[in-house]
Amino acid sequence: KKLSALTERFNLMIPKAPDCTTAPELFSRKERPDLSCLFNSYDPYFKQPFGAVRAGQSVRLSLCIPEELGYVDPHLVLQKEGRFDVPVYYRMNFNGQTPKQNHFSVEVTLNDPGLYFYYFDLYTDFRRIVRGPDNCGMVSWQDGEKWQITVYDAAFETPESIKGKVFYQIFPDRFCEGVENKPMPFPDRIYQADKHAEPFWQPNEVGGHLNEDYFGGDLKGIQQKLPYLHEMGVDFIYLNPIFEAHSNHRYNTADYLNVDPLLGTNEDFEALCTAAQKYGIGIVLDGVFSHTGSDSRYFNREGRYGEGGAYRDPSSPYRSWYDFDPKYKGGYRSWWGFETLPEVNEETPSYVDFVTGEGGVIDTWLNLGASGFRLDVADELPDDFIEKIRAAVKSHGEDKLLLGEVWEDATTKEAFGRRTYLRGHGLDAVMNYPFRSATLDYLHGADVTAVADALMQICEHYPAPALNCAMNFLSTHDTERAITAIAGEPCNNRDRYWQSKRCIPSGQMDAAIRRLLLGYAMIFTLPGVPCVYYGDEIAMQGYRDPFNRAFFDWNSTEQRLRGPIKTLAALRRSCDAFDGGRLEIVRAEGDILHYRRVGVVQTAEIILNRGPHLIAEEA
Repeated sequence: KKLSALTERFNLMIPKAPDCTTAPELFSRKERPDLSCLFNSYDPYFKQPFGAVRAGQSVRLSLCIPEELGYVDPHLVLQKEGRFDVPVYYRMNFNGQTPKQNHFSVEVTLNDPGLYFYYFDLYTDFRRIVRGPDNCGMVSWQDGEKWQITVYDAAFETPESIKGKVFYQIFPDRFCEGVENKPMPFPDRIYQADKHAEPFWQPNEVGGHLNEDYFGGDLKGIQQKLPYLHEMGVDFIYLNPIFEAHSNHRYNTADYLNVDPLLGTNEDFEALCTAAQKYGIGIVLDGVFSHTGSDSRYFNREGRYGEGGAYRDPSSPYRSWYDFDPKYKGGYRSWWGFETLPEVNEETPSYVDFVTGEGGVIDTWLNLGASGFRLDVADELPDDFIEKIRAAVKSHGEDKLLLGEVWEDATTKEAFGRRTYLRGHGLDAVMNYPFRSATLDYLHGADVTAVADALMQICEHYPAPALNCAMNFLSTHDTERAITAIAGEPCNNRDRYWQSKRCIPSGQMDAAIRRLLLGYAMIFTLPGVPCVYYGDEIAMQGYRDPFNRAFFDWNSTEQRLRGPIKTLAALRRSCDAFDGGRLEIVRAEGDILHYRRVGVVQTAEIILNRGPHLIAEEA
């Protein structure tokens, strides 16, 4: 069956979402494995099932050995990660011959959650089969890269309400001002009346006002724009911190139990959640629990909150939350050395109860209508603390989401030891930075086979329940804006002055938007849930903080992105392949990345072409 060629403006600029093809129609022939490969864990011939497995599940591994290697007696060498675990050797069964090839297999049952690493020992001439750069096995006479199997808790499930949906991230101060020209609640805040102004970045005699200027975005403004978000196909809004804090980013929390007064009140938040529910939209909050602000009612270094607080009062009930010691700069442990961000001891029982107990932070905001939390710097929080947060979140219903910020492969990330938060007792899912990197690499012309391997490796390592809820994105408040990252001049650690003067030339914008749409086509069709950063849909530009956090331009006439994003959102709803369907790479060659998503009933075929030429495919 012929697939439609990509149009000159490529196939996303269409008036409605196309139908998927049902799986039986598309695959009338039997798929053949690549028997030129010794082993490939992505190929179902060599490994069944694909990817991570539940505890107690069996895994079948097969080898295809050329006769030219001579007599071999292959063994699977499998080792569970851990100080006292040793490799276990499993002799493989001979399954017969095909011309010039011998076939072997072994089946093992993995009962304990954890990371398992394996290779194959040929037991002849000290040869072994290890992972090659394209994931195919290669013969080696020395140690090499191993394959990984993630084993997760058998009962691990994630919210069905998240899968197949679309997120939209809002930096609250910069989205929409519902109550205009409101007075500043604290005298040290600087109000930006001109919504087209550049965020403050220039230095002055006291070091500048970075993060001290406020454009006045608020909860009522978000509520006013719910129809806009609903029309675009948004199902969930992820809000950067809304709790009282004394910077416009609000990652230096001053009061966990109250909305920042410039944003509104707790009642305004509850009203936002109620209004959003009428549009079928949930609200996910940002939880910053690794540190507080020094200017907070808990620490109170600046004295804004009277004479109490851990810094001023050794008898403060919050004193045990922090680590005071002269060896630290400022006399206390702080996050990455920033004295305005004192670190919290997450093992302190009173702090744990404050966050996770009845009437605590999690309980308060979920009772007000939140749909879940995203944990800031999740890989810097202890695993047992995350598990307690999970219990608090799930006490409000299994449909509540717990997402974590992790920039690397979350199964192999090492921070204070190997992390366990993605094995069923901690996070539901993570922010999928590896998919962002792979997408940008593809758009920047990287080797397509390497891009495909990066995608498949995450799919292989992540438990399916987590992968299906992972947040895919092109930009966030911590990165360059998507169009800048795709088509802008590389920043290469240049200073803010340089960043403030750079934008994409108008003559290059049409090509930049085409590439941005190609990137969105990718993150909307990969496993996980896509997230649009506010303003990306009108091609807002900007390097990192504060240039990626400008006020939303509600006067923008840019329409080239909104329609296709709406179409992509509709496509996800129309096809069950995007609701947990597996990923298969069909072709990764030249400028072409062709993959399919295989669902229970339907299959979606996705062909991306970053080059100048049209293509046609046979399926």
